[in-house]
Amino acid sequence: MKKIKRALISTYDKTNLVELGKILADFKVEILSTGGTARCLREAGIDIQEISDYTGFPEMLDGRLKTLHPKIHGGLLALRENSSHVDQTKEHEIQMIDMVICNLYPFEATVSNPEVELADAIENIDIGGPTMIRSAAKNYQDVAVLTSPQQYTSVIVELTENDGCLSSKSRFDFAKAAFTHTALYDKAISNYLNGLDQKNVDMPEVLDLQYKKWQDLRYGENPHQSASFYRASSPSVPCVAWSKQLNGQPLSYNNLLDLEAALEIVRDFSDPTCVVIKHNNPCGLATHVDLGQAFLGALDCDRVSAFGSIVGFNKEVDLNTANLLREEAKSGIKIEAIIAPDFTSEALKQLSRVKTRRILATGELEHDESALHFRHITNGILVQGLDSHYLSEKDLQVATRRKPTENEIRSLFFSWKACKHVKSNAILLAQNTKTVGIGAGQMSRVDSSIIAVRKAGDRAKGAVLASDAFFPFPDGVETAGKAGITAIIQPGGSVGDDEVIEMANKYDMAMVFTGVRHFKH
Repeated sequence: MKKIKRALISTYDKTNLVELGKILADFKVEILSTGGTARCLREAGIDIQEISDYTGFPEMLDGRLKTLHPKIHGGLLALRENSSHVDQTKEHEIQMIDMVICNLYPFEATVSNPEVELADAIENIDIGGPTMIRSAAKNYQDVAVLTSPQQYTSVIVELTENDGCLSSKSRFDFAKAAFTHTALYDKAISNYLNGLDQKNVDMPEVLDLQYKKWQDLRYGENPHQSASFYRASSPSVPCVAWSKQLNGQPLSYNNLLDLEAALEIVRDFSDPTCVVIKHNNPCGLATHVDLGQAFLGALDCDRVSAFGSIVGFNKEVDLNTANLLREEAKSGIKIEAIIAPDFTSEALKQLSRVKTRRILATGELEHDESALHFRHITNGILVQGLDSHYLSEKDLQVATRRKPTENEIRSLFFSWKACKHVKSNAILLAQNTKTVGIGAGQMSRVDSSIIAVRKAGDRAKGAVLASDAFFPFPDGVETAGKAGITAIIQPGGSVGDDEVIEMANKYDMAMVFTGVRHFKH
């Protein structure tokens, strides 16, 4: 245990600082401070010594130079067990500093504003703070360094229980956190400055990702796998990672994956939309002017698969929709989690009757078209832009004798947008703006076609079909024709296109080519 006799306090975030300062004062700790931190402590009745009075050197350069002085860093870096160090500090009248409490200028918050000027960003780069933190952390055997108000409570408890002393384990833990803190801070600066040169570049030359552990998860995809959830320091758009959980049990690894899939699908639609997700795939999707009817439309696609599902909405959930959710749950449809931009108070009260059901609110959804998509491989990361290609009617190439009707075109656009969110090989059947059958993740396209038709049953008659990639052979189209499907949308471009078109003509189907593929792996 080490007694804290002298502390240096310089913080931007002063949350709970006075409480800690009073505890230090109770243990007769000498406090060095400066600027706004000194004012904050003095106003609370805590005695402090200005750093400039201690060093004999004034603050200067508009506050850029405050703590970069040998009397500060000598007091942090000197090894108490090293007699030579002790003699040198005495010779130069350097006092030992046993604790540093420091957090940094809000650089990340500053540059998160898209309108920020470079000069403002530069002024929010902290120099003295990281230097003190690193000096203190390097000498953790003798110095404790606190970098977050979240650490204060445990320190207050330990000081109180140990007559103003901190254990070596605590100092080591704080040192680890301190080096992580400064490393992430420097990464944020590097990312911002490098990003200025790459705003018009599709892919950055250097990829430096920052994620901080948010919570440990009960387990991973399976109970024998350990797992944790990490998230970025700030959200670029409303998202699962920064959503607010309003009800229910803690989120699982699989919950998070499925919630992400749900949100990314409904984000793609402007009309009221609902999706039902199982194992990262939609098992039903629908849009409707009434959100509750969108839910019923999505659910009706595949009620069997919907058991134990995640449900996502792109609009605020109202009481009517909540009542429909509750009625379906009472009839045996188990819903693990619901995610939406928001919930009315009445809807939330209704849905929260099931105490275990996870309910998450994201805020109003929006797109970040510049976002990148990442996939990990061993010792590498694959990076690509989002699959956000916009399709208009003029992009459609009619390949068959019959052109699609206006109603078919409406359904084809819906099915095309929905199909890109289904794992390849993907076949999706839709009536108007709701899915009636989905075939996902099969190694052959015809098998996905067979599954989608089987799921749809009689609803396949009069439906349209979307395929995420071209039909290499006519068998999938033949399956559709026999089921009574009237129109198909697909990329085209196969060497077998002529045979595929001939098969569509045989069943008097309209078929359009988009020239765009939507693989999803």
